[in-house]
Amino acid sequence: MAGRPAIFLDRDGVLNDVVWRDGKPASPRTVGELRIAEGAAQTVQALRTAGYLTFVVTNQPDVRRGKMTGEALDAIHAALVQAVPVDAVQACLHDDADQCSCRKPKAGMLLDLAARWNVDLSQSWMVGDMDRDIVCGRAAGVRTVLLDRPYNGRSGADVIAADLSQATALILQTTPAAPAPVLQD
Repeated sequence: MAGRPAIFLDRDGVLNDVVWRDGKPASPRTVGELRIAEGAAQTVQALRTAGYLTFVVTNQPDVRRGKMTGEALDAIHAALVQAVPVDAVQACLHDDADQCSCRKPKAGMLLDLAARWNVDLSQSWMVGDMDRDIVCGRAAGVRTVLLDRPYNGRSGADVIAADLSQATALILQTTPAAPAPVLQD
């Protein structure tokens, strides 16, 4: 039986707004800091309606670094899932020094979800806001969409989109055999 297509979504900067700390984009550390990105619920629902599985894949080293608790992360994910109808959330809690296989840019989270949910990676996409999301997607064998943000390099992705709504529209109009056009403002 052929696997299902999936959309792997980075969390921060894609489904929710980043929190700025010391001039750098960062993750929310409490539910109170979580701000769901405009249109995220509707666009994820459109992907699901089109037959895609939807997964959140997120690096969350602040737990390992002692800057937030695992319970706080669980509460953030519960609030996110309540607001945005994704099939599953997978988080890597490791830091770079741990050299795990799940921390993006490595593809471990995508490969694990693909195996558990019978995902056809050749028909799937990774949507992120950072270059490491794109490297991760490529390593897993999926097509990639980079959301144009002032803090990313804007290179290496199959598609660059202004936001998640534009990325979703592009994914939905692209057939598996056709290359995705690059959309820019």
